[in-house]
Amino acid sequence: MKVLETPRLTLRRLVLEDAPFILELVNDAAWLQFIGDKHVHNLEDARNYIRNGPLDMYARLGFGLYLVTLKTGIRIGLCGLLKRDILADVDLGFALLARFRGKGYARESASAVLEYGKNTLGLKRTLAITSPDNQRSIKVLENIGFGYEQTLQLSGQTHATKLFVYPLDSSQTGAS
Repeated sequence: MKVLETPRLTLRRLVLEDAPFILELVNDAAWLQFIGDKHVHNLEDARNYIRNGPLDMYARLGFGLYLVTLKTGIRIGLCGLLKRDILADVDLGFALLARFRGKGYARESASAVLEYGKNTLGLKRTLAITSPDNQRSIKVLENIGFGYEQTLQLSGQTHATKLFVYPLDSSQTGAS
């Protein structure tokens, strides 16, 4: 089911048939470095990732991570909104396969999802989290209007995480 369209991209809900793509994406070196190992090592693991993540979130909340494709139908990544128990607000997430990075697709899809959240879902505030050394993602977030709020350590994690907010309240002490 198509959710969003941009000049170059289509964003749609994931289906179980996307398992081969998910298997490739979640085992990409940058995914493993910046997002972490989701223990998806075969097609059944990938189908379970889709079932227990995006499909469950669509059913519960009406939104989630969406498959990002070029208008030609080529799968290039994920982008969407998540509601994590460890964060107070919905957060924006995105990831692309290496061969599609650096072409503006992350910014294009993330911008569209951010606007969808604001205009269609009525979100007043959206968060984003990233590894402190993930400069590419930080640049995308800043380019679409997110501002750095603070560095924190999320429950259950051993590493620091940078928290970004949209829109950023410039009166906050962590604002830069």
